[in-house]
Amino acid sequence: MSAHRPGQVVVITGASGGIGRAAAQAFAARGAKVALLARGETGLAGAAHDVEEAGGQALQVPTDMADPDQVDAAAARTEQEFGPIDVWVNVAFTSVFAQFTDITAEEYKRVTEVNYLGYVYGTMAALKRMQPRDSGTIVQVGSALAYRGIPLQTAYCGSKHAIQGFHEALRCELLHNKSNIHTTMVQMPAVNTPQFDWVLNKLPKPAQPVPPIYQPEVAARAVLYAADHPHRREYWVGGSTMGTLIANALAPGLLDRYLAKTGFASQQDDRPSPEDHPTNLWHPADGKDGHDYTAHGSFDTRSTHRSPQLWASQHHGALAAAAAAGILTAAAVALRARR
Repeated sequence: MSAHRPGQVVVITGASGGIGRAAAQAFAARGAKVALLARGETGLAGAAHDVEEAGGQALQVPTDMADPDQVDAAAARTEQEFGPIDVWVNVAFTSVFAQFTDITAEEYKRVTEVNYLGYVYGTMAALKRMQPRDSGTIVQVGSALAYRGIPLQTAYCGSKHAIQGFHEALRCELLHNKSNIHTTMVQMPAVNTPQFDWVLNKLPKPAQPVPPIYQPEVAARAVLYAADHPHRREYWVGGSTMGTLIANALAPGLLDRYLAKTGFASQQDDRPSPEDHPTNLWHPADGKDGHDYTAHGSFDTRSTHRSPQLWASQHHGALAAAAAAGILTAAAVALRARR
């Protein structure tokens, strides 16, 4: 278990909005020093204000996660100004909502470089500094789509699958080397983040998350818990994540057909599409109008702050013990009845 302490040094990528920004506030609320990595200066400034208002210290580091030199320089600057990195959280991503045949090679490459290689570069920069101390935690923020691909998100799903494989392989190496550095992954459900306001969307209607939708603070609590308990290989957030992964394990072909029928309509909203819709694939979305997108997206009224499944994921040992006790009690009652 990784015990947190006041002044803990945390690096968060994709910190200008969404899950990254909510996680930065959560770490700050317990006195952490938080290095904020993202491209958008407006979003970084807003995130830094949130961190300081929550009680932490903020360091704004403009960084394109697709550039390994920028990522390594961000890690070096963090340690120079804050000290040794205790926790590194990889969150940054981008996406294209479109059928595969409507995505260009350049767009596909960009999504892969940010989403997958950005996690690789972040992990490299973290390990480079953690290994000499043999101490530290790396949290990879994943998705149910790391296991189950859905239509209209081939680039995103492919990158999340790649992160999952990378995480598993790296974890095996750390265990083999008996390292005190830990890596864990948090598989997220649909979350109310600004990604649906700034994603490159080639669909007829605006993109939306597939319900049920969770608020980013739910995701942030999961990231915080994973950073404190990194011995678990992964955590699942949301009943929808659990249901999707179980269904995919039991009947993937049936799920293919179900998603082929429902996956197009369920990811498009009837809201009018703004004419000046910003996209963050190539440039920060806040660079055009100076708008700070914060941690929340446009679906507050449809989102929940609760996830009983997250609690279950964090307390699986206690639940298993309770279930075993229940089975034993039932067996004892049945035995007495037979006698």
